[in-house]
Amino acid sequence: MYEGIRTWSIVDDERLSAEEMDERRRQNIAYEYLCHLEEAKRWMEACLDEELPPTTELEEGLRNGVYLGKLAKFFAPKNVSEKKIYDRDQSRYKRTGLHFRHTDNTVQWLRAMESVGLPKIFYPETTDVYDRKNMPKVIYCIHALSLYLYKLGIAPQIQDLLGKVDFTEEEISNMRRELEKYGIQMPAFSKIGGILANELSVDQAACKQPLTPIEPFHTLDNWPYVVPIVTHCCLQNSVPLQSSVESEERDVYEELLTQSEIQNSIDAVNIRAALQQVNLAIAAQDEAFIMASLKAPALGLLGVLDANSRWYLEHFTSYREHKLVGMVRTVNKESRTVVGSVSIELEAVTAINEAIRRGNSTETVEELRNPEAQLPIVYQNAASLYQSELFTLQRQNPRLYLEHTELSVAVEMLSAVAVLNEVLDTKDPQAVMEQLSDSPLGFSNLDSDNLRRYSDRLITLKPDAVAKGQDFLTWNDIQACIDAVNVQVHEEHDLILAINEINEALDAGEPEKTLSALLLPTAKLQGVNPSLAKHYHDVLQDAKDSIRKSSRDDSAVLWLDQIQDGVSTANKDEEDAFKLAEAVTAINREVSGGDIQGCLQTLQCPHAGLKGVLPECAPTYYSDLAQRQTLNADEGVNKSMWVKHRLRDRYYYYYNLESKQGTWVEPKGFVHDNTQLTREEIQGIVGSVTAEYNREQLWLAHEPLIVQLQARVRGYLVRKAHNERLEYLQTQEPKVIRLQASWKGYKQRKSYKDRLRVLQDNVGAVVKIQSWVKMWKARRKYSKRLQYFKDHEKEIVKIQAFLKANKARDDYRTLTGAENPPLSVVRKFVHLLEQSPLDLQEELDVTHLREEVVTKIRSNQQMERDLNLMDIKIGLLVKNRITLQDVVSHNKKLTNKKNKDSKDEIPTGGKQGIKGLSKEKRKKLEAYQHLFYLLQTNPTYLAKLIFQMPQNKSTKFMDTVIFTLYNFASNQREEYLLLKLFKTALEEEIKSKVDQIQDIVTGNPTVIKMVVSFNRGARGQNALRQLLAPVVKEIIEDKSLAINTNPVDVYKAWVNQLETATGEASKLPYEVTPEQAVSHEEVRAKLEASNQSLRVATDKVLSSIVSSLDNIPYGMRYIAKVLKNSLHEKFPDATEDELLKIVGNLLYYRYMNPAIVAPDGFDIIDMTAGGQLHSDQRRNLGSVAKVLQHAAANKLFEGENAHMTSMNSFISQTYQKFRTFFQAACDVLEPEEKFNVDEYSDMVTLSKPVIYISIEEIINTHSLVLEHQEAISPDRNDVLHELLEDLGDVPDIESLLGEGAVDPNDPNKESTLSQLAKTEVSLTLTSKFELLDGDAQDMRTLMMKTKKLIVDVVRIQPGETLVEILETPATALQEAEHVKIIEKRAAQDTKMPDGMKSSPSVLEDQQLPLEQKKRKILRNLRTLEQAGLVSSENKYQEIINDISKDIRYQRRYRQRRKAELVKLQQTLSALNSKTTFYQDQINYYDTYIKTCLDNLNRKNARRSIKLDKKGEDRSSRKSKQQSLKYTAARLHEKGVILEIEGLQTNQFKNVMFDISPSEEVGDFEVKAKFMGVEMEKVQVHFQDLLQLQYEGVAVMKMFDKAKVNVNLLIFLLNKKFYGK
Repeated sequence: MYEGIRTWSIVDDERLSAEEMDERRRQNIAYEYLCHLEEAKRWMEACLDEELPPTTELEEGLRNGVYLGKLAKFFAPKNVSEKKIYDRDQSRYKRTGLHFRHTDNTVQWLRAMESVGLPKIFYPETTDVYDRKNMPKVIYCIHALSLYLYKLGIAPQIQDLLGKVDFTEEEISNMRRELEKYGIQMPAFSKIGGILANELSVDQAACKQPLTPIEPFHTLDNWPYVVPIVTHCCLQNSVPLQSSVESEERDVYEELLTQSEIQNSIDAVNIRAALQQVNLAIAAQDEAFIMASLKAPALGLLGVLDANSRWYLEHFTSYREHKLVGMVRTVNKESRTVVGSVSIELEAVTAINEAIRRGNSTETVEELRNPEAQLPIVYQNAASLYQSELFTLQRQNPRLYLEHTELSVAVEMLSAVAVLNEVLDTKDPQAVMEQLSDSPLGFSNLDSDNLRRYSDRLITLKPDAVAKGQDFLTWNDIQACIDAVNVQVHEEHDLILAINEINEALDAGEPEKTLSALLLPTAKLQGVNPSLAKHYHDVLQDAKDSIRKSSRDDSAVLWLDQIQDGVSTANKDEEDAFKLAEAVTAINREVSGGDIQGCLQTLQCPHAGLKGVLPECAPTYYSDLAQRQTLNADEGVNKSMWVKHRLRDRYYYYYNLESKQGTWVEPKGFVHDNTQLTREEIQGIVGSVTAEYNREQLWLAHEPLIVQLQARVRGYLVRKAHNERLEYLQTQEPKVIRLQASWKGYKQRKSYKDRLRVLQDNVGAVVKIQSWVKMWKARRKYSKRLQYFKDHEKEIVKIQAFLKANKARDDYRTLTGAENPPLSVVRKFVHLLEQSPLDLQEELDVTHLREEVVTKIRSNQQMERDLNLMDIKIGLLVKNRITLQDVVSHNKKLTNKKNKDSKDEIPTGGKQGIKGLSKEKRKKLEAYQHLFYLLQTNPTYLAKLIFQMPQNKSTKFMDTVIFTLYNFASNQREEYLLLKLFKTALEEEIKSKVDQIQDIVTGNPTVIKMVVSFNRGARGQNALRQLLAPVVKEIIEDKSLAINTNPVDVYKAWVNQLETATGEASKLPYEVTPEQAVSHEEVRAKLEASNQSLRVATDKVLSSIVSSLDNIPYGMRYIAKVLKNSLHEKFPDATEDELLKIVGNLLYYRYMNPAIVAPDGFDIIDMTAGGQLHSDQRRNLGSVAKVLQHAAANKLFEGENAHMTSMNSFISQTYQKFRTFFQAACDVLEPEEKFNVDEYSDMVTLSKPVIYISIEEIINTHSLVLEHQEAISPDRNDVLHELLEDLGDVPDIESLLGEGAVDPNDPNKESTLSQLAKTEVSLTLTSKFELLDGDAQDMRTLMMKTKKLIVDVVRIQPGETLVEILETPATALQEAEHVKIIEKRAAQDTKMPDGMKSSPSVLEDQQLPLEQKKRKILRNLRTLEQAGLVSSENKYQEIINDISKDIRYQRRYRQRRKAELVKLQQTLSALNSKTTFYQDQINYYDTYIKTCLDNLNRKNARRSIKLDKKGEDRSSRKSKQQSLKYTAARLHEKGVILEIEGLQTNQFKNVMFDISPSEEVGDFEVKAKFMGVEMEKVQVHFQDLLQLQYEGVAVMKMFDKAKVNVNLLIFLLNKKFYGK
């Protein structure tokens, strides 16, 4: 709880600094405001009998005005009803937030306060509540209202809770930040009573104690003296007020008098009056008068006796004379002094008046500044203002002379006006507001809520006045501006109220009320006609209903422009309706008059709006209209003078035929004149006549077609008659058929009997003929079939192959898709598990290529580092930072490395080193192989180890050991494991080191840096090249492309162009600011052209990026997905946009952006040795990269880049494309699915994983793991501890190389060892815990052995189930076949290299006979069944399923191996190309050095490049520079260190930084010491600092705690170490 606020005032302020005192003051203000909030909350709860939101949420809860509306109903129920409170239950507010109609509640509250008479000085604006612009004023008004209602007896008394309620530190700090955010001046809550008393003509004494009950007014004694007493009191009170002008502002109520003060003043005046009576009696020497005066009650004298009247008179007379003599002497002395000073002042005032009359402003100011004049401060630069204003004031004076008092007041006011004009010149609205509120200008009607608008208007007026030749705004100008702003604000407020009244009138459904609201002057509506009230109401109501329907919001209201449109539409309807009525009346008149031509003309009148009127039909129109008119008249004439017309199918207009006037209101007793045809009737008649005429013309125009139609009709009739005849015959068909059948039957029977008789007579001949015919047909059919097969032999073979393949495909589908594939199907594919010679050859090729790739990568990395160092050395040589000898020395090393073989061979002593044949060396080698296998397959260890090391060690460890351990992800297994490491390390870093989501962007996370470095290296270089090379090359080769968005550069180029074209020096200034440059039209045109070219180029690059999603390395996309998910898990409140911006920072800014900015540095484009890009090409690429960087972060151009604000819309559009791209990039498979890796992958692969690592890296890794083993593996039972115990202590280089590798007597032994430490060895990684002694100890290993045995058995012996095969004895033939397979496998195994040979236990199992294998299988199955891995109930289907999985995996493995082989060949080709490029660079540098040497030899032939010993010493002393030591406080003063996490600024003096150069040029070691104790050290690379500066990174983190200014750190290093 927060209790310190109430005790702060007790603390001695002398112990606090000015900042701390200011901080305490702000906290006090926030606490007091929270107390006032709590007071208002409790008072409103007491009034409303309802619980309000908590104090800290009260401001937000008041914004919708619901509670204010309920409060208004409480104290003004006649003015406010529950129905008028919008969203009373706040359901809409809770569902969709604030709505415009919520302001109605606030307006009702303001009106209710106005109805009860609360002074308007307390009222807030509607926007103060709705937009939360000035919530303290709202609370201030609630306090004033509570006091006022309490006085009226309506509401309870508000409590004084200051210092009685507690708030937390966080709540007070939040409120303080909120008040500072809006820059709101806190109202004086303590002065509410005085302001109320000043504004209201009520009992001041009652207002004096506003928190106590009002008591009746006490009667004042001696009432006749009240008026002079009050005057006397005002004079008395004015004296202390004038004397405390500079003191704290007084409450108005403090100037009011209490009853006791008034009574005391009355008594004092009464005593004074009585004393005057006594003095008059003494002057008159009247004894009776003196006795009456002494007995006056006001004097209250005791013991006055009438007998002593004469003595009283004599004594008073003598005392008075004595007193007068003394007073005269004193007055004479004082008069002489006063007269002297007054005469000097009068002379100065006279001189001022004379100077004003002469009109010389300089003289006038000099006289005003005369100290003898005793005037306020006068500003010399405002001489013209003083002269003009004082001259005007002097002319207005009747005596043409200004007194000292007048001058003093005028000068003070004019000085304030001058200061205000100076502030206006700065165009700082805040300063203008402060000057208006604080200066003694005495402006009237100055409203503190409108200060911002005053300042903006005055800042606008000042340049206009200067343009007119008026250097200063006068007091009258400023007052006029204030009055104009007040009028504008008042009109805006009244306009909102008028709009609300119009909408309320529409909701009420009363046209007259709507008209009254429309006629309000404050609505400022044009063209309102009172006679159209009904139509206005209908049109506006329809518009409002339409808006509500389209927005689906029943609370929608009309705004000003919509109301004005409705009024204009109604006026137009009135005009159209009147013209329509006159046109229809004219038509009826012409029809009645019988004039055909006149009738046609009236029908064609556009006001009638008739369609399809043709002159040819005029007689018909007339006759039909006259006929309809006659029919209507025959029904009876109603003699009505009114007709009704319908407008826009919605509104009815009533027209009087007699008065020729119309109305929208239906007349009383309305009856339509039935003799008048309506427009609809006329249109119907005209339309029918026109249609008939058109139809007749159509027949005439198509007479041939009509003839043809008639012919077709006649044909139809003929066909109809034919069909009728045919139908008749068809009905008689059965009878006809019966007749025909009888006749045909007779003839057929007769023929059959004759044929039968012939055949019976020749039976023998018939049989013989039939046998010959059948034989011939069978032979012919067979011959044809045989010939067909011979002709289609190839097709038949294809069909058979297809059927067999289909069967095999079905079997393989069963193998891969069935949940439990049968053994008969699995048996057909077990041969796939055997390794063919081709498999062995491919494995050897992959292993060899992998070794070459890794070696090449390491060689290229070393060569790149040496070349970078050579760049630095040549740069330092050019700047005279180092000698030529240093460069020559480094060049020799570089040349030696180029000529040397890329991979070092183990020296002669290597046979006794780690690769030695002794048991001890073999055990050491296996222990290291076990350790690196564990580190490789368990990413947790390395992930923790990375963050345990200092920053300088972790970077080098990642660049060398980690990538080496994973062979630079040269195959899918190692890429999978490396990604798992990246994922684990990234999650660990986010969990432990990221406190805010933006730390990923502002900092330099270790894992992100490692991921980007890896994917931009050898493995990811081709991806970047494919992604960016075409579009970057297009931009570079575009000679016409010149993008320059720097307005100053464009301006200078333009000026140069003008001077070149004209041959004369330009009058334009050369050095200008960006704002001045943009002010020229030519510069703006060139900038716009550059921006257009920039948009086109950026679109090309963006399209290339977005369309090449699949080209981005899978590792980058997967890490982006991990990054997004990890951040979302840690920061669940983060929005999708915030997460995607972080993803964009990784994928674009860190991965792609540098390659766009410097494509030659990332091998995106091909460059020759020594070649470089032109500056214009780099600027074009840099501009495109800058726009894409802003788009990826959705960061608009502003501030320093304000001249590029026209690109902001393009930035927003580009961000949406990027956003979709980033979302798609994160949508990738998990590595297990991508690479098809599971727990058995390492067991079924043919070759063991091999890494190529140097002796130095083995020792460093061993020492780091040993040093941090407790941190990375706290559990002592972890296998890591066992492996470290096997290894023992960290060996030295010589022990791993072997004895004799280095000559002990070699003087350069250390250098030789350092060089030999880089010797690489290959380690075949194996797991120590994979194959244990005893089958029962490792079920997984036992499962693998059993599967291999089963494969050998089922391949030889068939059977439906595994149990059947195992129980059936093998035949001799099967045993012989099994022996052949074993012999073939043994011969093949002898040809395998050591890393690919099977383990001894596996070989032993393979040599067993078939029957022994069966028995061992049965034993193993029983063991596995006891372990719950298989079951005999389903005939060991589990192990059959595992074998099918191995078959599937073996096939995928072969496919991946082929793809990997191709990929390795491509990578090796790219690496060879890069090696060639580096060698060209070395040759280029070699040529450059030789040229330098030749030049040096020619310059001084007598000097040798090789320095003598003395020169070497001097050079070494020069190169060895002293380290620099600075305290953090000193670096903080220089601006190098911005802050240190966890340390206050006053503790910086205890932190010491030691900066020393390292042996490598451009590298510095920075050590941090706290109170003399060394805490941490870090390696700083000057190249990295320059890269950060180039990328625009202003702040970097050092030691993960100190924030350092990059630019100032570079400046410090240049100044101290390079003498820049």
